[in-house]
Amino acid sequence: MIFLKNVLSSLVAIWLAIVLFVLVGFGIAIVASKDAVKEIKSNSVLEINMMGELNDYAPMEINPLSEILGFDAQTYGFNAVCKAIESATYDDRIKGISLRNIPENIGWAQITALRKMLDTFKQEGKFVYAYDDVYSQKKYYLNSIADSLYISPLGYVELKGLHSEVLFYKDFQEKYGVKMEVIRHGKYKSAVEPFIANEMSPANREQISELITSLWQEVDTSVKASRDIDVEDAVMNLYGKSSESALEHHLIDAIVYEDAYGDMLKKKLGKDELRKVSFSDYIMQTSLMDLIEEKSKIAVVYAQGEIIYGQGELTKIAPDKMIKALDKAAKDKDVKAIVFRINSPGGSALASDLIWRAVENARKEKPVIVSMGNLAASGGYYIACAADKIYAEPTTITGSIGVFGVLPNAAELSENIGIHSQVVSTHNNGMHYSAMRPVDERFKNVVKESIENIYDVFLQRVADGRGMTKEKVNEIAQGRVWTGASALEIGLIDELGSLDDAIAYAASQVELKEYSIMELPNYEIDFKKMIGLSPFIKAQIGIEEILPSELVDKAASLKNLFETKSTQARMPFEMKIE
Repeated sequence: MIFLKNVLSSLVAIWLAIVLFVLVGFGIAIVASKDAVKEIKSNSVLEINMMGELNDYAPMEINPLSEILGFDAQTYGFNAVCKAIESATYDDRIKGISLRNIPENIGWAQITALRKMLDTFKQEGKFVYAYDDVYSQKKYYLNSIADSLYISPLGYVELKGLHSEVLFYKDFQEKYGVKMEVIRHGKYKSAVEPFIANEMSPANREQISELITSLWQEVDTSVKASRDIDVEDAVMNLYGKSSESALEHHLIDAIVYEDAYGDMLKKKLGKDELRKVSFSDYIMQTSLMDLIEEKSKIAVVYAQGEIIYGQGELTKIAPDKMIKALDKAAKDKDVKAIVFRINSPGGSALASDLIWRAVENARKEKPVIVSMGNLAASGGYYIACAADKIYAEPTTITGSIGVFGVLPNAAELSENIGIHSQVVSTHNNGMHYSAMRPVDERFKNVVKESIENIYDVFLQRVADGRGMTKEKVNEIAQGRVWTGASALEIGLIDELGSLDDAIAYAASQVELKEYSIMELPNYEIDFKKMIGLSPFIKAQIGIEEILPSELVDKAASLKNLFETKSTQARMPFEMKIE
């Protein structure tokens, strides 16, 4: 009894401490909130310095306590980034933009959209400068839009062309007795090729080659137009190998240290004082301005991440969230049109079909326009194809109309290490599948039949949505991926353009000149995250702190594939283009 009292008193003490911590935290937050919105003075420079992760969509959450204590890594939403640059374009106080850091996980389509926005910014008579120690290839593609590029003395410009690396595991499986039984439809469905071969098939090599060539053409054309240089010559001779070489061949404009770069900005402004506005502060102000809403709205429904069956979350697309969001937008009388923003490599075929149905239903109420981000492939294309119109960037990766299933099998491994399986069942179909026993051929045939059926339905969905015959869709399907530029030529999309272009078109369809944006889905804020306690509750160091990021990414891709429990409409998982 005494022990129980001690336990209860300890629990009460812990909870009182937590409550006190929260109250003190919110007190600090209230005091800090006085400086939350900083005054932006005239003749200011907006500094784009984003260190962290970039999601296509990140709801604005104001969490001063977490920020003060430094618990949360910064996560940016591309939606907020675009709003900030658009606002700065027409903000008389902002005279220029300074480009510094961009997130490592930024995608090619996002960079393409940012370049266009920065070009519009310049057309308003404003300047864009850029500075970095090292320009990665993605960063140089973006920053080449700047009026002037600066680099530190020991820096370099990575301009070498694109590549995509694929790992193969067939020999590994045979050596260790772990096998992936693969059932697929589509000769280009290369997500599972690494498990059945030791090298690329001609079809896979063809699609990857054409994909990265199409991407590179966009990079080449854009950089050449901005810098007036021979990009191919620069690549073949590695002119960016040193800062001196980059300067000599006009890849950059000057070699300076960061403090001298600040002097360059002051000189451009014609001022002795450099007034810089941080990107986070400007995003906050832009978000607060959004609180003033027009009655008529365009709903932007964001679908980002892998498509799974179930509830979903900010970076996982699932029917529960998507159906509710699309239904809410369709039934809201103030919403006049819907823009469905998709950034996904695909995933569960079942979940994709349920979301497709929600798009179909929403279209009966009001126009639905799709805007594709970095990826809208396989299941990502499935949920897009029912829209009234589809926009994509030239560098978007889309298509991949195909289906596959994988069945992990460790029967040989278990036999080799002395683990034996016995089964008792009421019927001979009682246990279709076990990873510890050889795959039943009858079950394999059932899965194959299911995949063929889903692929046929997929073709029909695309044919109906795009006004094509199934035969025509099949010609460009087979699991093959395309860039947005190529997808336009073969009829998979309607227009090259950004999210803003899709929104503008949606507004024109319902004759709206003044409107506000309603962003969906809504996501619940995790209480532990909100009060910033998570670092005290969980360890921060994992395997990702030890292994190189490339290996972590590949391991994560394998893990996701191993854990799939349904037929997949997914693009090739090894599609990291550098």
